[in-house]
Amino acid sequence: MINIHSLADVQSAQIGDGTVVWQFAIILPGAVIGSDCNINCHTFIENDVVLGNRVTVKTGVYLWDGIRVEDNVFIGPNVTFANDKQPRSRQKPAVFEKVIIRQGASIGAGSNILGGITIGRYALVGMGALVTKDVPDHALVYGCPARIQGWVDEDGNKLENCGDQQWKSPSGKFFKETENGLSEI
Repeated sequence: MINIHSLADVQSAQIGDGTVVWQFAIILPGAVIGSDCNINCHTFIENDVVLGNRVTVKTGVYLWDGIRVEDNVFIGPNVTFANDKQPRSRQKPAVFEKVIIRQGASIGAGSNILGGITIGRYALVGMGALVTKDVPDHALVYGCPARIQGWVDEDGNKLENCGDQQWKSPSGKFFKETENGLSEI
C-alpha cells in the first residue's frame, strides 16, 4: 500500500508498495519511485527521475531530470542537485546531465551536487559539501570542493588504515583500494 498525504501532488502512477509521500511533495507523471521509499514534505521530483527501493528524500530536496538513485540511498535535507553546467534562462540543453547515486550512498544536509557525476556505492558525502567530481565507492568526502577525507563501510563507520592500501572496519571486514574506491576482500 502506498501512503500519499492528501496535500501532496502526486501525478506518477509508478510508485512502489510501502512508499510514503508527505504533504506538499510534488511528483511529476514520468517519475519512477521504488518500494518502501520515504519522500518528505516540500520536495519536488521531475519526470525523468528514477528512485530505487528504500530511498529517503528529506525535506527541501528537488530531484531534476536525469537523476538516477539506486537502492538504500539517503538524501539529506536541502541537498541541491544541478543537471546543467551552463544554465541560461529559457534555454534547455539537448540532454540534461545525469547524476547517478549508487546503492547505499548517503548525502549530508545542504550538500551541492554538480551534474554529470556519480556518487559511488556506500559513499558518505558530509553535510555542506560541494561535490564537483565523481565520488568513489566507500569514500568519505566533505569540504568545498569535496575531497576524500577517509573511507567508510556499508554502515557508515570510518575505516582504519592497515597499510598497503588495505582498510579495516570496526566489524572486522577488510577492504582494498581499487580504481573505483574500495572493495571488500
